[in-house]
Amino acid sequence: MPPFTVLHVCMGNICRSPMAERLLVVAVRERLTRRDVDPARVDEVLHSHSAGTGGWHAGEEMNPPAARQVVNRGGSTAGFAARKLRSDHIDAADLVLTATADQQEYVVALRPDAASRTFVLGEFGRMLATLDPATLPAAEATPEAVHARGVALVEAAHAARQGSALLPGDDLDDPWGRGDQCFTRVADEIEETVQPLAAALLP
Repeated sequence: MPPFTVLHVCMGNICRSPMAERLLVVAVRERLTRRDVDPARVDEVLHSHSAGTGGWHAGEEMNPPAARQVVNRGGSTAGFAARKLRSDHIDAADLVLTATADQQEYVVALRPDAASRTFVLGEFGRMLATLDPATLPAAEATPEAVHARGVALVEAAHAARQGSALLPGDDLDDPWGRGDQCFTRVADEIEETVQPLAAALLP
């Protein structure tokens, strides 16, 4: 049931998945604004959250270079605390986006029934580009409509990837311990998927 829930997964939950979590919120907020809907209502249509497969950073804030990327792109780091991925996080998600293929395998090993809604971030972006938005449910800015459209979008993306293989470029590099230039590139790659996702949910 609404809101449409997206779970972002990386290893430590302090760099890649937090950026994806918050940049998706930014993208959906922008789509609401274009529709003359109060962007503060973003939580009614989207629940974007994240977790890490490692868990050793649990309770920590977002890594400072990742936080800078989020803030510089219009997002907020308020209230963020890293956490270890649990099976109930997966169970509650309509879509799981992982930073790498290894993390996708981890999620599916933990919850095999989530395989059809778990994608590597870059893979999901590629699948989005192949879909016909006209085949999806009505694009209205209501929680119920966004949820229905999102679920249909995930089903269509899963059908589109049948018979295709993951590509090396689908993975996000781990920018931890590297400079702002690397974080900028990774954040750009995240936006290459989360912005089209937002546009598909709220065209």
